[in-house]
Amino acid sequence: MTYDEAIEQVETIVKSLEQAEAISVTEYKKKAQEAKKLLDFCEQQIGAMEKDLLV
Repeated sequence: MTYDEAIEQVETIVKSLEQAEAISVTEYKKKAQEAKKLLDFCEQQIGAMEKDLLV
């Protein structure tokens, strides 16, 4: 997975949550956890890029 793919997936999750009129707490938690994993991945990618640029 690339940074861009991960961000795209996060955006999709956010849009689906914004458009959902009624969503169970369980489903919300599942989507929030998925988004957090993706954002953690993105943060790692940015950290690696910064490290590469500072070497």
